[in-house]
Amino acid sequence: MPVYQYECPNCKLQFEIKQSFKDKPIAVCPACSGSARRIFSPVPILFKGPGFYITDSRAEQKSKFDAMESGKKGREKGERGQS
Repeated sequence: MPVYQYECPNCKLQFEIKQSFKDKPIAVCPACSGSARRIFSPVPILFKGPGFYITDSRAEQKSKFDAMESGKKGREKGERGQS
């Protein structure tokens, strides 16, 4: 069951409650017995494995590009030297 965070608007107490997805988002403050409201927060996203970042594929492409460029420069030097 997920854990939800609540805040009481009367006494500003923040607390957590385990509730089912089917339960209504209603909670009672344990300090003042007032009604509390659910606090929404962003969910962390974890990307696992290769291919999720631009930099994952760029290093390989850059090394291929550098190898092609160095090959062209070597050929140009060889052609100039033979003339």
